[in-house]
Amino acid sequence: MTKTNDAPAKKDPLAEEFLRYLAVERNASPRTIKAYRQALEGFRAQNKTPWKKCTADDFRDYLFAIMKRGQARSYVRLQFSALRTFYGFLVSRKKLARDPVRELQLPKIDKKLPLVLTRQQIEELITAPLKVEKNRAAPVWMPLRDVAIMELFYSSGLRLSELAALDVSDVDLYTESVRVFGKGRKERVCPVGLPALEAISKYRSAANVHAGALFINKSRKRMSTRSIWLILKRYLPHTSIPISISPHKLRHSFATHMLDRGADLRSVQALLGHASLSTTQIYTHVTVERLKKAYASAHPRA
Repeated sequence: MTKTNDAPAKKDPLAEEFLRYLAVERNASPRTIKAYRQALEGFRAQNKTPWKKCTADDFRDYLFAIMKRGQARSYVRLQFSALRTFYGFLVSRKKLARDPVRELQLPKIDKKLPLVLTRQQIEELITAPLKVEKNRAAPVWMPLRDVAIMELFYSSGLRLSELAALDVSDVDLYTESVRVFGKGRKERVCPVGLPALEAISKYRSAANVHAGALFINKSRKRMSTRSIWLILKRYLPHTSIPISISPHKLRHSFATHMLDRGADLRSVQALLGHASLSTTQIYTHVTVERLKKAYASAHPRA
């Protein structure tokens, strides 16, 4: 018999223990665990030095190598964020004396201000399903569902994954709120405006949805995040919005419009489910930019 070289590669015990720690103790999402695994494997593909013997120079070489490949700075920082978390684990759990990744200076990310829709554009988008779908053969409840989805996105600033995961029982009509499980399965309660609540009630009544997944497809199964994203793409040509949009643009618009109308930053942070206030502060820059434009166009001595 001839020998083959198809034996599975040996697993990295320290990396596997770290990923189990993320899943069990940190309650990290499968997506986060996958990204961290890829980051560790990416470094290991270039450098075979045992983890505990790696130096700052090893990681500096890796940093230069991935930047030479033309990777975006956000990608570079994501890889090294995973490596830093891993070495933090080694220092605290495996008595490693030093964290070599901490000695590196990473490239800064150029902050891009999020694009924000106007209130008129939001209105166009939300009303588009009832105008577009009235001449189609789709079930009568589907445009009502699409309106409810967009109303809820804008009303509560939910993430796409959060909205897709909602059950009927998560929406409380009496307290006018929705229970959301965000990143790390952290629970928060978000207020919901009356237009969104009315849209949800109309859709549920027409679609006969009384339990289980809140938003369903033709097969009466929970809608995927991709299907929800495609809803926005379908209606975009029927509006005056000149840019491509995603559900996240509605989240940006929600936050910016809240701040424009006097909401405080801490409240917006809580509503968005941001762990850090610095993440929410990007919206203050958007608001300041909008004020500057308004000033420049309106003030006679601007």
